[in-house]
Amino acid sequence: MQLLKIVTVLYINIYITVVVALTVMILVAGPTVLNPLQRSIAQQQQQPQQQPQQQQQTAYDAGKPIKDLSFEIDNVTFSHHTASVNGIQMHYVIGGQREPVVLLHGWPETWYEWRHVMPALAKNYTVIAPDLRGLGDSSKPLTGYDGNTTAEDIYQLLCYLGLDQKVYLVGHDVGGLTAYSYAASHPNNVSKLVILDIPPLPPSGFEDSVWWFRFHQTPDVPEMLTAGKEREYLSWFYRHAYNPAAITPADIDEFVSKYSAPGGMRAGFEYYRAFPTTVEQNKDHANVKLQMPVLALGGEYSHGTAALESMKSLATDVRGGIVPFSGHWIAEERPDFLIDELERFFSE
Repeated sequence: MQLLKIVTVLYINIYITVVVALTVMILVAGPTVLNPLQRSIAQQQQQPQQQPQQQQQTAYDAGKPIKDLSFEIDNVTFSHHTASVNGIQMHYVIGGQREPVVLLHGWPETWYEWRHVMPALAKNYTVIAPDLRGLGDSSKPLTGYDGNTTAEDIYQLLCYLGLDQKVYLVGHDVGGLTAYSYAASHPNNVSKLVILDIPPLPPSGFEDSVWWFRFHQTPDVPEMLTAGKEREYLSWFYRHAYNPAAITPADIDEFVSKYSAPGGMRAGFEYYRAFPTTVEQNKDHANVKLQMPVLALGGEYSHGTAALESMKSLATDVRGGIVPFSGHWIAEERPDFLIDELERFFSE
């Protein structure tokens, strides 16, 4: 009995000793073990959320990722952006100040077509140069390449930018088709319209006058034959100019990098496949002539006066003519001439 008491007291003393030891260990070690986590949580709660770093303004380099939002051309700052419009993500470049000028590029180019024109215009205007649906860094949907749909893309973009009122609108090639559709669909939103080297309502036989129209309209075959040879194929068009040196190898790299991306060539061909639909839409638009002033220019060694003659049947106030010493790539072959024409036309 005496032994049982001794053992019981011994166990009680051991238990108390262990409890005390553990308590001391927790009190002493606790701050070392627990405080880093507590300190981290506290720091996260107290630290203000970091703001995105401001992008550096660097010169635009062909093929440069969009992640560098701001860049310069001839010491004028522009920036890349995207907007959700009409079911797609549309990439656009913007810069300058005051009244808006919207520049719509052609095929097989991107917003970069306007690189020589943008800095001069940005001194007096806010320049917006989107990548059309399917081209450049914009989304590449399977459908929607007719003039009315691409015009709706631009309308929603300008609404997004708060510029759904009066704009100066310039379109080249397939961008000219979009520009005309926009002006016809939203005549009160366009101060002045410029169409470059494309007849929105083409004369009979126009589609057969150049071999690539029918080729591009053929389903699937152009994609199959140009896959892996995008640079070789597209270079033929860039060099088929009055002044082939106007589009340099670096410029070709920039364009090809976009068209060789998945879906890029197919999207470009879709504009040709949608061309008959666009023409029928334009015939409907022609029932009401445009009232805003229109400037229609064509390359001397390209479509000449085709744009001017076409627009005379579509608008009441039309002027224009031929761009001398230029092929189809007016903004690159004769940027000096085009800048003068645009500034004179806009300021009238």
